[in-house]
Amino acid sequence: MKRIGGYFIKLMIVLGVGISSAAAANKTYDIAIIGGRVIDPETGLDAVRNVGVTEGTISVVTTKDITAKTMIDAKGRVVSPGFIDLHAHGQTIPAARMQALDGVTTGLELEAGVLPVSDYYDQMAKEGRPINYGASVNWAYARIAAFLNKKPRHDIDWFFESLKEPVWQEEIATDAQQAEISALVSKGLDEGGLGVGFLLGYAPGTGRKEYYKITDLAAKAGVPTFTHARFLSMLEPESSFEGMAEIVAAAAGTGAQAHIVHMNSISLRDIDTIGEMIATAQKQGVKITTEAYPYGAGSTGIGSAMFRGPKWRERTGGMTAHNFDVGGKRLTEDEFSALQKDHPGTETVIHFLDTTTAEGQAVLDKSVLFPGGVIASDGGGWLVDGKNVSKDTWPIPENAWSHPRSAATYSSFLRHYVRETKTISVLEAIRRVSFGPAQILEDAVPQMKRKGRIQVGTDADIVIFDLATVTDHATYEKPAQASSGFDYVIVGGVPLVKDGILDTTVLPGQPVRNLQK
Repeated sequence: MKRIGGYFIKLMIVLGVGISSAAAANKTYDIAIIGGRVIDPETGLDAVRNVGVTEGTISVVTTKDITAKTMIDAKGRVVSPGFIDLHAHGQTIPAARMQALDGVTTGLELEAGVLPVSDYYDQMAKEGRPINYGASVNWAYARIAAFLNKKPRHDIDWFFESLKEPVWQEEIATDAQQAEISALVSKGLDEGGLGVGFLLGYAPGTGRKEYYKITDLAAKAGVPTFTHARFLSMLEPESSFEGMAEIVAAAAGTGAQAHIVHMNSISLRDIDTIGEMIATAQKQGVKITTEAYPYGAGSTGIGSAMFRGPKWRERTGGMTAHNFDVGGKRLTEDEFSALQKDHPGTETVIHFLDTTTAEGQAVLDKSVLFPGGVIASDGGGWLVDGKNVSKDTWPIPENAWSHPRSAATYSSFLRHYVRETKTISVLEAIRRVSFGPAQILEDAVPQMKRKGRIQVGTDADIVIFDLATVTDHATYEKPAQASSGFDYVIVGGVPLVKDGILDTTVLPGQPVRNLQK
């Protein structure tokens, strides 16, 4: 009966009846979104509807006339679930505001995660956030703590400082260290971590047994893993294929739900073989999901293990210092060597594919459009003269530096793949940026069952945009340029962006937290 009832509810929504439609004309809502093209990926709804919001929740989806305290004319606009970014390193207020102008209503730090988890949530709640926030447990931080006898801090500077000490990146954990790592990860899950984030690519000397054991710990806790694969190489041994195969094996052996982060950058140009392996594993019931971002360049610390060693250039397809960009400027070999030696935490953009060529774009497309995959930004914070932009800064200074994905991942994806090339439908594009990410988390995090949907009873995280004009402006040379075309971004029923203008007086973001226990 429950299954039949659930089907009936979804059918009502698709038909535009809604749970409360019979009374829709007689009720006044907080917000009424009128005449927009409403997209709900779960039910397949793609039609003109009116949407009513009350106390942060969608109250009605209907063809009937409705009234509200705030009326929004959405004619000619797409009304979509708010975009959910599973890979948002930029957890500051300015970074979140820039993401809001790109349609993001929930930004989660899952690839790396945080530690201590409780400190992160306490700080975020104290300061407030424009968009919803949350994080996984950072396995790498637990490893650093165990190897270096340091108390972890949940900030990226602490991590980049640790790149100077290679022992945690290169050695197998002792039994005592393994026990400490496991204990720290378990504690983080108990404190509400959304899963376990594995930065294996930054610690390639980690034992396979350690990765398997922590994956098994996640499986038993009922939470996903989010893994940056161990290697960045097209040559064997220790190839990207081997790193991806390890994720598949751990998921198959433990039953864990394993999410592969930035499939595009890790695969380099080996996406055909890697994609075939993952797709076959999925068909056989292994719980694996993927993400990608629509850029041919990544970003990380210049001293990372993947860019060291005698053959790293050959292994990455012949990269040189010119592939590396710091502050919008390509490096010389002398500059590259000096930064690696003296400032290994320097953030750099790494151009791994030339998407100005048809061949490079085709390689990227295979990751971005991988069947069932989702879009995630891997975006970060903003730097001016090497220092983080302060939390009270807005707008972000024109000379601030980051990867352009920190500002424009979602507008770039919609512009290129939906409007310009018409590679995928609007419905499928919205699935990849909203419902798909929610599905990846919802078994472990019940909150996510209320996100990524335009349905009665779900959270009023809503984006209203003009498909004809939505556009990215951020470039590698000038990344601090907000996207345009997003008319309204509503977070928990609170308009954060109105008529394309960000409201800096509101901080409606709420925590997304694993509260299974």
